Amino acid sequence: MNNVQHNLNHIRQVIDTTAQQCGRDPKTITLVAVSKTKPVTMIEQALHAGQVHFGENYVQEGVEKVIHFQSQDLVQRPVWHFIGPLQSNKTKLVAEHFDWIHTIDRLKIAQRLDAQRPQHKSPLNTLIQINISDEESKSGIEPKAMLDLAAEIVKLPHLKLRGLMAIPAAEKDADKQFAIFQEMHSLFLYLQQHYPDIDTLSMGMSDDMTSAIKAGSTMVRIGSAIFGERLKQA
Repeated sequence: MNNVQHNLNHIRQVIDTTAQQCGRDPKTITLVAVSKTKPVTMIEQALHAGQVHFGENYVQEGVEKVIHFQSQDLVQRPVWHFIGPLQSNKTKLVAEHFDWIHTIDRLKIAQRLDAQRPQHKSPLNTLIQINISDEESKSGIEPKAMLDLAAEIVKLPHLKLRGLMAIPAAEKDADKQFAIFQEMHSLFLYLQQHYPDIDTLSMGMSDDMTSAIKAGSTMVRIGSAIFGERLKQA
């Protein structure tokens, strides 16, 4: 068993145990393996271990990986999530190649993705990024702007609004961390009241995934705990 497979098995066990501890079905939590800066050989190891969902932060690198695996004879096609900040001049590549985008915080970006999504592809699964910790250095919209942006996104035929994403500020205090995740879950439920088919709350990474799951996350984004510490982008 290689390290990637061993690490995936461990993460899945943590997800299962945490979900069961809080009365949730582990199958309601999707694991996104964050493969940014990692070689395709490591992604292949994850695929062989049954991993389906992969997250990329850098457009060009992500597209190269998507194209690489399109040419492979695979039993299960990877599902690709774009989880980094997106500039307007890169929207076409994401619209053409990815299955999900987690980081919508401007209507302009959503409109470009909608216009550039190929007609033969299913709608691009879309998450609104919330700046829940109100950090100047982080992308995302203020919570109070969520409904206005959601109302515009649902009008776009080539996007499918699935829910919310957040990268909360790191908190040493576990109770404070959990409270922030709970605040995100409350926003998620509020959005569901307006759009009942909303089903995805993407929050929780290698260091805080158990807290996020206990607060109601349906999708965790795990990188270093699966692939090891990330390499610096060249």
